[in-house]
This record gives sequence, C-alpha cells and structure tokens, in this order.
Amino acid sequence: MSETVLPVFTKEMKATHTILVPNMLPFHFALLRSALQSCGYKAEILQNTGRNVIETGLKYVNSDICYPALLVIGQIISALESGRYDLSKTAVMLSQTGGGCRASNYIYLLRKGMEKAGLGNVPIISLNVNGMNEQPGFELNLTMIKKFMAAIIYGDTLMYLANKTRPYETIKGAVDELAAKWLNKLETAFMEGKAQATGTMKQLSRALPEDFAALPQKAEHKIKVGIVGEIYIKYAGLGNNNLEQFLQKQNCEYMLPGLLNFIMYCADTYLTDYKLYGGKFFKYGISKMAMFYLKRLEKIMLSALSTPPFKPPASYEETKALAKGVIGYGNNMGEGWLLTAEMLELAKNGYNNIICAQPFGCLPNHIAGRGMLNKIKEIAENANILPIDYDSSASKVNQENRINAGYRRIKI
Repeated sequence: MSETVLPVFTKEMKATHTILVPNMLPFHFALLRSALQSCGYKAEILQNTGRNVIETGLKYVNSDICYPALLVIGQIISALESGRYDLSKTAVMLSQTGGGCRASNYIYLLRKGMEKAGLGNVPIISLNVNGMNEQPGFELNLTMIKKFMAAIIYGDTLMYLANKTRPYETIKGAVDELAAKWLNKLETAFMEGKAQATGTMKQLSRALPEDFAALPQKAEHKIKVGIVGEIYIKYAGLGNNNLEQFLQKQNCEYMLPGLLNFIMYCADTYLTDYKLYGGKFFKYGISKMAMFYLKRLEKIMLSALSTPPFKPPASYEETKALAKGVIGYGNNMGEGWLLTAEMLELAKNGYNNIICAQPFGCLPNHIAGRGMLNKIKEIAENANILPIDYDSSASKVNQENRINAGYRRIKI
C-alpha cells in the first residue's frame, strides 16, 4: 500500500493562500489575525456557527471524541464545503499544545476528516512551539511570537474591561462600540509593526482602561458569576451555547480568567515536570526564559488594569499559590490544577457563583473541576459552583434552566 502524501504549505503559498483559523475568543483572534497579516500571511477567522457545524463534525469525526474537537473540525470542514473559498488557494491552521490532552491530536483527526470529505489537498498548518508538524511555508519566529503575545495581552485587557463595564452601561451598546473602536486601533498598530513594541504596549494598555473608565455607568447591584472550565468550551460561544449572551440577559456581571494565565500555565508545566520527573535541561532553560518574558508582559497588563476604578485580577503566581495544598502541581493534564486555582481566585474576588463549563466525558476537566468541588467549598464556603456539561446532544434549554435553578440558591 502506498503511503499517503500530505499536502505541503510551501513558501510560495504565503502570497497566494488564505489561512482559515477556527474562532474561540472574538477580541483575541481578531488581533491574532492582524498579527498574522502583519507577518505577510493572508488570514481569516471563521465565523460560521450553528447546528450545521455540529452536524458536520458528527459526520466526519467519531462521536466519542471530545466535543471541542468535534466543533473545531466541524467549523473548518463546514467552511471549506460552503463554496466561499477557492480550495486551490486555501489552507487551515490549528493550534497544538503538545501535552497529554487530546487537543494535541486534533490535527490528525482534522486531517482524517478532511480526507474523508474529499478535502485532502488543503494544507494544514500546526501552530505550536514544539516543532510538531512543521510546514516549510510557515515560520513561527521570535517576531511572530512577540506579536501573538501582544495580541493576547491586548485581548485579555479588552475582555476584562468589557466584562467589568458592559453590565453597568447607561447607553446600550456603548461598551461594544468602544471595544470595536479599540480593535480597529490595535489592528492598525499591528499592521504598522508597532503593536508588539514594549513602549507601545505600555502606552496603549494604559489608554485602554482610561477610555473604558470614562464611559457613563449606572450604580446597580448585579449577580456576579465566574466562568471557568475547559479552554475552548469556556471561551467559545459555539462551544457553550452562547453562555455569555445568556448571562447578560440574566442581569449578571460575569468574569472569565484571561488567556495569558493558560499560556503561562503551559510554559510553567515543563518547569514542574522537570523538577518532578527530570528531562532536558535545554528545554527547562527555554521554559524558564519564557516564564520571565511572560511575567514582564503580565506586569504591563496588571499595571494598566490598576487604573481606577478598576482592580486588576490576581497575577499568575498569586493564582497558583491558591492551589497549594489543595491539588498537586503535577496534575497538569488539560487545565489541571489551574482550573481549581481559578475557581478559588474568582471566589476570593467576589465571584462566588461559578459555572464550570466542561465537555461531556473530559477526564482532566472532571478531575480538576467537578472532582475538586468539595475541597474548594471547604476553603471558599460561599462558593456556589455549578458544573455544566456540553456535547452535541445536550439541550441548551436544560443547561440554562440548571443555571437559573443554581441562582435561586444564591444569597445576593
């Protein structure tokens, strides 16, 4: 039997091909697109949602696979089958964490699904820092990494400020309008090659909260809700049945931990593994330098979010300290100990009502999320934690009814 020849993303394709990227976080991914474009690539963030995406995923992926994989693959194949794209000039991009979670294998499932759909000639680019599935036409160099990290810092800042101000806006839509204005401004900074410069990041990060602080706000009491869980399900409206929109209608102020926390957790994981199990000292040194760089970026963001009337979220190290003695740092599959720590951090900051959004059957999430509830409630006695499972057959109405029923237990 002849070996399958995988399509290659060549250097020439950089000028001719559009790279399709599945969506997860609106602010962040819009800026990541700008970062890619500023490096000379054509990129588009997929916006197709709805039942068709789920059905496409079910058609080309085994239904036993985790729900985020089904959705991401369904979104990509559904877009490719839509007729909107010239398939001879299209590529797709998918991130690969390289850890023990099944997310590391999404790319192989995607390749198999695309071949089954007759789309085997479309190149797949893996976005990772571990050198997996390299393509000659895509180079993740230091400049691109800096631009991507700047996009994450700006995205986290925008997300935090929007979530803090939107529930109290006096003019409906004012927060989203201001966020869109800032997205345009930041996208321009990326295209001009300035966004990733330290000076620019400090300047823009300070100006962002000043603009949001100037918005007229009404003094009302809101139910404070924290959202944690598996990274895709907690962030993507496609994965959590538009949970954020639902909470907005329920008179809530909701908060999500930033994406930077997860990036730092991934870099920190190798440091922990090295201490526990040994490993390559070179990789340990690279991870150590990465953490130093990420903490510098975090400092810029937290300093900006200290602008009155805002209070910054806990730093990564402060969040990590909350898990000490509660769950071992060696528990780092999926979101691992970070999930437990984020629930404790949210409860500590007044977000006692916490939704733990998890894919049905996700083992790491159920251990570090649902499995830690009793221990968390021993420490944070007022915590009202509601695990919600999401999969292709789960009813949105039932999920929302469970959340509403959970609110009735809340002492506001």
